[in-house]
Amino acid sequence: MSLSIDQVRAKVASQKTLLPALYGNVDFDATPERFTWDPALAVVRDRKPMGVEVTQEDLDRVHAYTMLGDVVADAYASLIPQFGFRRLIDLLTRACDQGIAAVPDAPPELVAFIAAMEATPDWVDMDLVREGARLDLNATAHLAPFAVRGAFIATFLNKYSALPMALTGTLSNDSAARRVNETATFFATTVLPGALERHGAGFKAAAMVRLMHSMVRFNALRSGRWDVGVYGVPIPQVDQMPAGLIPIFLMSFDIIGKGRRRFTPEERARVELARYRCFLLGLPEDLLADTPEGVVRAMTARNSTLRQGFDDATCGALIRATMAAYLPPDRSPANRLHDRIERRFAKVFFLKHFMKGDRAAAARMGVEVTPADRLVFGAVALGVVTEMAAFRAARHAPGLREISEAVLVRRVRRLLARYGHAEYVTDAARYRPAHAAA
Repeated sequence: MSLSIDQVRAKVASQKTLLPALYGNVDFDATPERFTWDPALAVVRDRKPMGVEVTQEDLDRVHAYTMLGDVVADAYASLIPQFGFRRLIDLLTRACDQGIAAVPDAPPELVAFIAAMEATPDWVDMDLVREGARLDLNATAHLAPFAVRGAFIATFLNKYSALPMALTGTLSNDSAARRVNETATFFATTVLPGALERHGAGFKAAAMVRLMHSMVRFNALRSGRWDVGVYGVPIPQVDQMPAGLIPIFLMSFDIIGKGRRRFTPEERARVELARYRCFLLGLPEDLLADTPEGVVRAMTARNSTLRQGFDDATCGALIRATMAAYLPPDRSPANRLHDRIERRFAKVFFLKHFMKGDRAAAARMGVEVTPADRLVFGAVALGVVTEMAAFRAARHAPGLREISEAVLVRRVRRLLARYGHAEYVTDAARYRPAHAAA
């Protein structure tokens, strides 16, 4: 059940008393500069896309959640001075793999963190989640290897939401490559059979991502150089919506554009997978709608209150570093060829899906799309669409469903080996906040 606005505000304000060392100096009654009530100043100006009107309650909810971190994960990350971040990761890993009982003298903060993730809410349908994971194997195996970079740089289009990534040292090519591969690893891991069960690899990956976000909050707020009045809380819940819900948002937008108002059974399964992944990452039910209109309203409310702002020193540098990053695990001829093809595809994918085809604007950000890029994109897209269509057909063919699914699982596992081991850590010693909080 969704919380009332007053309940949400109380939950946000409780951070000050629950975690005074971290949030004691934060004024939760103040509105940070990053939030704007005026859509003319926001990333998205239309609050009634295709007739789906954002309500005042939607705006009030986003306003409140703009200042919400992650109480249980933040409490655990706050133990860094006592345990060190490597020790915290080791304890969390053991708790995920073996259960909290396998961690002798587990800190109460770790107990609460694991308990929160284990408390699957009634609104989650795990059977639908499993079906959604099976359905997403196809896109993960065939489209994701080419699209992940283009989708990743889309998160850097706004200086207010991109700042935490700049703080963690992602401005270098090596660290940018690691972040892209970690993101790809998380989503690929969660579609494998059993991955989102309690002791599955996806559950653990979500816990690691969640802790990494909390480490960023801890280090940023404790640094004394993070301006809460401008940027609000680092990585608030509303900034986790795009990563977890962008495919669902684009699908919902397309559905409404076609005149439909309900998901098909397969679409609904994909939505439930996204909702459960978001729950594991700490997002509240209030931000996780289960209808096309609800998804569009929630995401539009977020995007139409996030103040427009592109800082080349932050956003541009992140985009350029990510575009320049070499993602494959080695420089074999095959991997160098894949890198060239994937990089060209990523640029056009970014242009089409996140820049509305505005080549000049993309170029100003460091993404210059050439005719050769478009040619490669078309060829790769044709191959991806054809292969995905073949696997969709096999899914509905007698005797082929299990075989095709097994093939997809093997392909995703090979991708994970290619992405490498994800560390999901952030080290305060690598932070570069000097220009960011100005």
